[in-house]
Amino acid sequence: MSEPLHHSIRGGGYRATVSGTGAALLALDYDDPSYMQGSVQPYRLVETPGGHEPPLNYGGAVLAPWPGGIRDGHFYFDGIEHQLALTDSERGAAVNGLAWYRSWEVSALTDSRIQQTLEVGLHKGWPYQLRLTVAHELGPDGLTVTHTATNVGGYHSPFGVGVRPYLRVGDIPLDECTLQVAAGTRMPLDRARALPAAYSQSVTNTEYDFTRPRSLEGVHLDVPFSALDADLDGNSRHRLCGADGRGVELWTGPGFGWLQATTIEDAEPRALVLAPMTCPPDAFNLGIDLLVLQSGERWSGRWGLRGYEADR
Repeated sequence: MSEPLHHSIRGGGYRATVSGTGAALLALDYDDPSYMQGSVQPYRLVETPGGHEPPLNYGGAVLAPWPGGIRDGHFYFDGIEHQLALTDSERGAAVNGLAWYRSWEVSALTDSRIQQTLEVGLHKGWPYQLRLTVAHELGPDGLTVTHTATNVGGYHSPFGVGVRPYLRVGDIPLDECTLQVAAGTRMPLDRARALPAAYSQSVTNTEYDFTRPRSLEGVHLDVPFSALDADLDGNSRHRLCGADGRGVELWTGPGFGWLQATTIEDAEPRALVLAPMTCPPDAFNLGIDLLVLQSGERWSGRWGLRGYEADR
């Protein structure tokens, strides 16, 4: 009998739904009674519209071995030219890697934790052999997501990873929420191609400064942020909150130095994606924060989500 397409885990007052396609985080609910303030409904922190398979607009899916687009699907690595398949012909780019639409194998499963594994394999323009794992685990501190990538081939390989969770603050409309992003710089994108148009620039005194909570009413974003400000534990924290101070906090560990904020205007209701990434779009050409895995080398990085209250 085949495994179910969706998997449910729960722990620490949280419940999550994770897909077997793209290892996508489709939903995260917080049902702590004190946080819900008497509501009988769980407080939704993540919801991918429709829970589509493959995930709608890459929602919640693992984007590897590169996040974002590669310009013209073309790059050089170690002096060798590569031509990937153009998966977005309108933008003229190879977009979001080779993992988001694939079926991942469940390699470990408990009530509160699921780990999935994928052998990336060989593809047009991609001669590198990588093994990816992602573990979603729930506990009192919310959801922790741990990614690993192992080079199981004989050649060193370029690598990057990202994830696109759709954040929610219960049933509060996005225009009634505030966003806070602990980032000092942002990378301008060409709006038509969603590819870098210039190197990173300071957000200070610009419309992209979200270092303090700002209303999202009428705000449209598609912005890769970097220079993330870390707390003493080494993690950076970013928050989407309602007027009552409750909301969702996304934290990124040292391995995830980028965070792309995107408002999804054609979702119903309007949605916000906060995407932890190890590198910006087109990193294979820019060389910015590009990871290189030697044969046999293993990389690991973490990020997570939790319910947040301003007075905690």
